[in-house]
Amino acid sequence: MIRQFYIVLFGFMIFSCSKDNGPGYQEPYDPNGNDDPVIERLTDDEMMDLTQKETFKYFWDFAHTNSGAAKERYHPDNPTLNQNVVTSGGTGFGLMSILVAIERDFVTREQGISRLNKILAFLENADRFHGAWSHWIDGNSGSVIPFSTKDNGGDLVETAFLVQGLICIKEYFKNGSDAEKALAQKADELWKGVEWNWYTQSQDALYWHWSPNFDFDINLKLTGYNETLITYILGAASPDYSITKAVYEKGWANSGSIVSSSSQYNFPLVLKHAGGSNFGGPLFFSHYSFLGLNPKNLTDQYGNYWNLAVNHTKINRQYCITNPKNYIDYGEDCWGLTASYSRNEDGSIGYSAHSPTNDKGVVSPTAAVSSIPYTPNESLKVMHYMYQNKDKLLGPAGFYDAFSPHNSFWVAEAYLAIDQGPQIVMIENHRTGLLWNLFMQNEDVKNGLDKLGFNY
Repeated sequence: MIRQFYIVLFGFMIFSCSKDNGPGYQEPYDPNGNDDPVIERLTDDEMMDLTQKETFKYFWDFAHTNSGAAKERYHPDNPTLNQNVVTSGGTGFGLMSILVAIERDFVTREQGISRLNKILAFLENADRFHGAWSHWIDGNSGSVIPFSTKDNGGDLVETAFLVQGLICIKEYFKNGSDAEKALAQKADELWKGVEWNWYTQSQDALYWHWSPNFDFDINLKLTGYNETLITYILGAASPDYSITKAVYEKGWANSGSIVSSSSQYNFPLVLKHAGGSNFGGPLFFSHYSFLGLNPKNLTDQYGNYWNLAVNHTKINRQYCITNPKNYIDYGEDCWGLTASYSRNEDGSIGYSAHSPTNDKGVVSPTAAVSSIPYTPNESLKVMHYMYQNKDKLLGPAGFYDAFSPHNSFWVAEAYLAIDQGPQIVMIENHRTGLLWNLFMQNEDVKNGLDKLGFNY
């Protein structure tokens, strides 16, 4: 329901092979069932290495030149398209991705610190609206770029995604050299300037937007279950601009009516998904808030968030295996429906929040890849399938944003920051827990979780 607000607006914008066959190795296979030469299959570790390294290029090689921040989109065949449009949420995902890159030696620690200082200096001088950043920012001037007519001010949800990254930066560097401590301090100061309580309109809920020209006219309340849980937790965590527990209970949880007793394919939904589907919403619902926030053992009075995310993913996967619309290649190796670029009926590129109730035969790589903590073996099957089709699917910044085997293997040869970032981060959380550990050790985050009554 909430992302649909954006979908309408979005539309017009438009290694080596190892000798050691190790764990996870399977014989090469041909997904198309023909006699053409096949690609030797990577081990699972090689597959994850490749996906992280290639996808990271989006945030490093193709970042905005002046600011270092993440561009909203990148089209290799049209690299000047919206080339100065920086996205605040995607930049937050990029901050986390740079930490992964340092850990995995994709870049040196010094290179990473230099880029992070550049990005934080840009954020410090960019337009802010009661502390919140806008959804889109001009990467040269730091000025707001309106996302729509009335959305020309603060975007609290995109800001929350950015803040997740800032908190991870703070925790990663806080005990380092003097230069690293200064970087950590800057990240800490930036996030603590967000006036979360302003975005309640003095009511018991958080609201997505505020504009200096249109005030709260958009009036979009953040009600779950969707991608906005992190916004409430950060609002409660804020030392100076904190929200009350009642804001969470009446806003996010809708006075308890968020709880669901429904199941699909014998998987309980746990909570009602925004949009009302018993098949669950797009998979990004279970990605964006949990890049830093660890859903393992995370519970409150409404539900168990690990069970919720795992079941959400398994329902999405099982729908694709059941394949009621008989799309070509849907199955155990090819599944995953979430918001991404999409195929219009005329074959042109569009945008849609794909889900079991909005199934256009378009698979989004970020859906299964970013779900790897929840469905490790099942997600790796999709990654191997995509690698076997790498001649079509693997571009200059990782796997392309969307594809449709049913439509003559149509591919959206383009990228979006909010789809690339979660792949890198969630693979790392699956492998080492890096971002989860950083975020969850933050004392302010712990205070916020305690305030809202979470066990973790």
